[in-house]
Amino acid sequence: MRIRHLILPLIAAALVLGGCSGSSDDTVDPAALQARLTAAKKTIDDAETITISLVTKGLPSGVTGLLSAKGQGNHSPAFDGKVTVLTGGTSLGAEVIAVGGQVFAKTSFAPVFLSIDPATLKAPDPASLLARDTGITQILAKTEKLAQGDKSRDGKDVLTTITGTLPGSLVRDIIPSAAADKTFTVSYRLDDDDVLRDATLKGPFYPEGGDVTYTVKLTTSDTPVTIEKPARR
Repeated sequence: MRIRHLILPLIAAALVLGGCSGSSDDTVDPAALQARLTAAKKTIDDAETITISLVTKGLPSGVTGLLSAKGQGNHSPAFDGKVTVLTGGTSLGAEVIAVGGQVFAKTSFAPVFLSIDPATLKAPDPASLLARDTGITQILAKTEKLAQGDKSRDGKDVLTTITGTLPGSLVRDIIPSAAADKTFTVSYRLDDDDVLRDATLKGPFYPEGGDVTYTVKLTTSDTPVTIEKPARR
């Protein structure tokens, strides 16, 4: 009898505690999430210099495309860094300078910078990724079906995850071979100051091989950087 009297209060307490923990509404207004993404975009767009890393862990067999683009640039737009593409089953890395709508590359096979068309390698003009209106930050303003995901930790920082979808026509501005008629998923991680830590995009970036995942990291600086066309030799 005494046990019965103990059990009933315990059940009641459990119900009360359960009600308290579940009473907080985990659903966040999409407008509030968009406001955070807009703030993150402004921070990047207002910066003098952006360091960018656009990387995939691998491409499907037989696909020619971008493995990574890493470097720094500005909103003129211009880029100076290293780009690695996969072509013919072999990865090819090159020093790349992109400025004034032209892309120049220097590989281990060539002693000088040569003008190239990155579209032939199904890769973007890396400078175009840094343009304010048409570059990679436009996805922060145009993501659909926003939802808040789980918290995650990056070192001592606790980051908020925001998920959503992107139309292929928009993603095609980033990777020119992306399927314009398909939908891509995107996941952003922001710190408490609404600074973008990274973004992960997944979808049919190439006609063959199924979905590919790219991770984008952008860091900013108030120190200007000057990038010019390589000298002809």
